[in-house]
Amino acid sequence: MNEEQLSQIIRDVIAKQGGTTMNLFDRHKMEKVIDAAVARADELKVGVTICIMDQATVPQMLYHMPNANLVSSTLAPKKAWSAIAMKEPTKEISKDIQPGAPLYQMETMLDGKLVSFPGGIPLVINGTAIGAIGVSGGLIEEDQSICEAAVAAFLKESK
Repeated sequence: MNEEQLSQIIRDVIAKQGGTTMNLFDRHKMEKVIDAAVARADELKVGVTICIMDQATVPQMLYHMPNANLVSSTLAPKKAWSAIAMKEPTKEISKDIQPGAPLYQMETMLDGKLVSFPGGIPLVINGTAIGAIGVSGGLIEEDQSICEAAVAAFLKESK
C-alpha cells in the first residue's frame, strides 16, 4: 500500500464520520453558541464565562461577559474539562465523590481540577464525545440552564 492509498483510506474514514472535528469547532459556529449562551444569561440577568473545549481538552473559544465575576474565568474551563474527563455532565459527578461513594476524594487527588457541580456538559454527536461546554458565574442552576442553551445551540449548528 502506498502513501496515496493510505491517505485515501483516511479521507474515507473521516468522511464517514461526518468530517473532521475542526469543522465542528468552526469559529462562526462557536460565536453563535456563545451568542445563545449570552442571550440566556441576559434573560437570567447574570454574567458568566463560557468555555467551549474540544475532546483533547483544548479550549476552542472562551468568552467572559463584562459583568461576570473573576472566578468564573477559572471555573468555566474546569467544568468543561471535568465533563470531558468524567464523560458525564458535572451535575452528575457530585454523588460519586461524597464520603462513602466510590470516587470519594477524587477532587483532592486531581489537585482541585475536577468540578462536581452543575454547569459542564459533554458535547456528543452521533454517540461520540467531541468536547464539552462549561459555564460559570451564576448560581449553579443558572450555570446549568445557560450551559444547556449553549449545548442545544452547538448541536443545532452541527447538523
